[in-house]
Amino acid sequence: MKLILTQEVTGLGTSGDTVEVKGGYGRNYLLPRGLAIVATRGAQKQVESLRRARAAREVATHEEAQTLAGRVSGLTVQVPARAGDGGRLFGRVTTADVAAAVTAAGGPELDRRRIELPSSIKTTGQHTVTVRVHPEVTAQLTIEVVAG
Repeated sequence: MKLILTQEVTGLGTSGDTVEVKGGYGRNYLLPRGLAIVATRGAQKQVESLRRARAAREVATHEEAQTLAGRVSGLTVQVPARAGDGGRLFGRVTTADVAAAVTAAGGPELDRRRIELPSSIKTTGQHTVTVRVHPEVTAQLTIEVVAG
């Protein structure tokens, strides 16, 4: 099934990309959530205008992304979580927890969908998290999970 993405989908593409996906994934997930539209000739013309607009925006946002990455990479953020004996957490640390902790620590407001956790964080201690600020700019953020 050929679709045109209207929003960024992790692992698939960004807004305006034409992708080929399995029928069930397109019909049951992407289309109902408004993440994609069916690729037609009229839609292809819209995609070209979206790409031109996105290219113009990316030039301006690339410099902003560099400064934001500089601010984020220097931070060490504490994330409180409920923990038992031995430092094992009840549950795990999510991207929303990390985004809220960065904002609470006085850092920039981050979109949770742009935060990539290395794996399930289920223990206390320091962990390194990757933040995709821009398609070409990433930043490393150190989080410290503390029992709270």
